Amino acid sequence: MSAVHRLIAAGRALVDAGLSPGSSGNLSVREGDSILMTGTGTQLGALQLPDLAVLGLDGERIEGAKPSKEVSLHLALYAKNPSHTAVVHVHSPSAVALSCLAPWAEHSAVPPLTPYSLMRVGQVPLLPFAAPGDPAMGALITDSPHPFHAALLANHGAVVSGETVERAVDSAIELEEACRIALLTQGLERNLIPAEQVLAITERWGTPWTPAPVG
Repeated sequence: MSAVHRLIAAGRALVDAGLSPGSSGNLSVREGDSILMTGTGTQLGALQLPDLAVLGLDGERIEGAKPSKEVSLHLALYAKNPSHTAVVHVHSPSAVALSCLAPWAEHSAVPPLTPYSLMRVGQVPLLPFAAPGDPAMGALITDSPHPFHAALLANHGAVVSGETVERAVDSAIELEEACRIALLTQGLERNLIPAEQVLAITERWGTPWTPAPVG
């Protein structure tokens, strides 16, 4: 399947999962020396070829639609995770809601409540607020001291990268579920996964997690 068809299928999958209301959210796939990205104002569930932009690796438009204003966000996450070839940015309800709250910890806004979020996502830091489209959003990713494949953008939503666009979509869906569970348990006495088990799971699945400092 071509990158175009995979990007279109990914957009539909996100809408079917309830992660992309209206014309919110954007997707990209990196292939060779170019990036295929959804255009500004497009509906992810109804993408067609004219809705896509082709960019250089520097983010400059080569052809196609006007790209989403979140180009810097995508470029920064590709730089942070060089082996990843896709980025998903959504304004899904639970991710947005959790991004409006104080984070569980400095390295992750999402606490380790289920093994599945650890397996598919790992830690999810909360990045400071920047207005949508502000190039500073990319700098927030670049400057973060924590490794991550996904982050919450304060008062905004979530951004996720993956080895493939299908993997990025799966991780975004899992992150939304993890955020929903975190909200449901907010203020309650949580039973977190033990720290040694968190590290064992994330090491086995190759997802990032920063251990708590000793002492």
